[in-house]
Amino acid sequence: MSAPNNSSLVIQETKVLKKLKLDINYNKTCSCKINHINCLTPKEWLKSQIGVWQFFYEKRDIRNKTVHPATFPISLSRKVIELFTHKGELVLDPFVGSGTTLVAAQDCDRNAVGFDLQEKYIELCKTRLRNTRLLNTSKQLAITDDARNIPSYLENETVSLVWTSPPYANLLNRPRSNKSRRDRDNGQLGKVEQYSQHPSDLGTLSLNEYSHSMGNIFEKLLPLLKPKAHCVINVPDMWWENKRETIHVSLIEELRTRGYELRNIIIWDRTNVVNGIGIFGWPSNYITMGVTFEYLLDFWKPPKE
Repeated sequence: MSAPNNSSLVIQETKVLKKLKLDINYNKTCSCKINHINCLTPKEWLKSQIGVWQFFYEKRDIRNKTVHPATFPISLSRKVIELFTHKGELVLDPFVGSGTTLVAAQDCDRNAVGFDLQEKYIELCKTRLRNTRLLNTSKQLAITDDARNIPSYLENETVSLVWTSPPYANLLNRPRSNKSRRDRDNGQLGKVEQYSQHPSDLGTLSLNEYSHSMGNIFEKLLPLLKPKAHCVINVPDMWWENKRETIHVSLIEELRTRGYELRNIIIWDRTNVVNGIGIFGWPSNYITMGVTFEYLLDFWKPPKE
């Protein structure tokens, strides 16, 4: 048998590398009126208009940092999803991590897809979804791939919400000092809690590199969003060498240049779930401020003119 020529090899490789669009619904399945922007009742809507939110963890939440270094409550994810989508619509998490977005989407009967570089986190997502069995018609998918490749999986103008808590530049890529905790040696002291040291991991980048890379990723996601669909990003600021690094400001500026419009900034007040805060900074420095809240940056895709 003669060896295949180079052109046939290239064609075969191209077919293997080409990603198929996902078979997942993105149209609403509720009976809401056409002018309703979500399925919330008036009372639920009113509660969501307060600009400072608090949440509690439940048994299904992951709090163990050896499982995943940075998680958020299912209740937070559920509130964001219910506020910005209808039942049956499609939610996208480009940095899905432990899968909280997918679990909340399953609770809310929304279709959802999440991506992550780490196979172990995708397996964790699948396990959590298997452990939550609900009678609904929606689908939740977890895929191991770089967020930069997401447009290969989804059609344009099918996503109703991008909701994510991305890696926070190199915030976790250093040994923990636990200076803000009364119990400094709490099992995390001296540990590097970074997701990975993969060269594509945004958590290994400086703030400027991080913001630019985030801009590149979200610029590619913008065509996937329906007009006036929202993109909500959960980020904190960080202290680095005694200076406050304003990650939220950098992301706002970057995404505005990529075609997004900032609509709201919501404060996630974490004082009810943060344990053991010490007196870091006393009596000579104010750097304690900001360690008990994070930002929910709410952008949208501007409507077509």
